[in-house]
Order: sequence, then structure tokens, then C-alpha cells
Amino acid sequence: MFEEDKDDKIYNLIISNGFDKNKEYGQFTERLFLKTDFLWKESMSASYSTAGEEFFNKVDCIILLAGLYKDNKETFDDLIEAAEKYNIPIVLVRPYGLEEVPEELENKAANIVGWNGNCIVDSIKSADEMMEK
Repeated sequence: MFEEDKDDKIYNLIISNGFDKNKEYGQFTERLFLKTDFLWKESMSASYSTAGEEFFNKVDCIILLAGLYKDNKETFDDLIEAAEKYNIPIVLVRPYGLEEVPEELENKAANIVGWNGNCIVDSIKSADEMMEK
């Protein structure tokens, strides 16, 4: 990697979580941890519907794990509403092992990505860049 290509930004992410029978959250965060050249931290709230502007203005990107949508629809709805209100890009991650994503999520996403670590990082960075312009 060339020195001028180095990205020292620490990306502040919200990653959808909740009831997760297939343990997709753990698999996803593991992929991020393996990308040692990608710096990130995660913001969490007990209730995204009541978290305010101060909380959301620090967030660079919201990651929605589409495989968790069916069992955590209320949390997803709160995150989508916050993304729209505070102009935060959404990266939608396909359900593990599947290509289909719920259409209502697809329409809200800046990017849709599978489970390749490099593609995930590139999607987060490009979504963040789109919102900065």
C-alpha cells in the first residue's frame, strides 16, 4: 500500500443487531476485524428511536444485515428513519449465503454488498464519500 493511499479515518458505524439465529452479526464483525487496514468503532444505543442528534451526528454509516430484518423489523425501521433524518448512508449486507434482499431495504441503501471483507470496506468508504459531497 502506498503511503498516500493510507486511510487513517476511524469510521463510526452502527451495525444492526438483535435476534440473530444465524449469528450473522458475529460473522460480519469478524470480517471487519480481519481488515487490519480499516479503522472502525461501533456506536450502539438501547433505543435508536430515542437517540438524538448528538448521537447520530457522529455516525458515518449504518450497516443493515438483511438476514436479521425479519426478526428485528422495528430496529431496522428506527435505523432507516434516523439515516434519512440525519443524512447517514446505509450499507445493506445480503443475508449470508443468499442474494435476495427485502425490496423495502434495497430502496433505502446507498450500497448493497455480500460477505467479502474487501467489498464491505469499499462499500462503507464509498457510501461515506457519497454523503460528504
